[in-house]
Amino acid sequence: QAQLVESGGGLVQPGGSLTLSCTAPGFTLDLRYYDIAWFRQAPGKEREGVSYLHHGGGRTTYADSVKGRFTISRDVAKDMMYLQMNNLNVEDTAVYFCAADHYGNYNFASQDPNSYEYWGQGTQVTVSS
Repeated sequence: QAQLVESGGGLVQPGGSLTLSCTAPGFTLDLRYYDIAWFRQAPGKEREGVSYLHHGGGRTTYADSVKGRFTISRDVAKDMMYLQMNNLNVEDTAVYFCAADHYGNYNFASQDPNSYEYWGQGTQVTVSS
């Protein structure tokens, strides 16, 4: 199964920022036709969706816990997805995953991880002083 690859995770102090990136090496993922999402999973917790971007590029949805702090975006020309995270706090510590699903499946902003066809392997984000 084709996989996505995330990068940009790391250790950051509370109040700091990180930008996660996601790409599809080895195959073309035309983001004009895919709804994309970022999920995260903290130890002992279920995977939760934090941010969604409609394939049309004009609609975004955010979990209440990250609203106003996280920004999802994409670069169609580069087949790249991004998650800009600002004002991070310890509760944001988790493994972050990017995901994508063809728009024809009508899964935009689905909170069910099983709705997404393509997944990355995850990148660790740790917020600690």
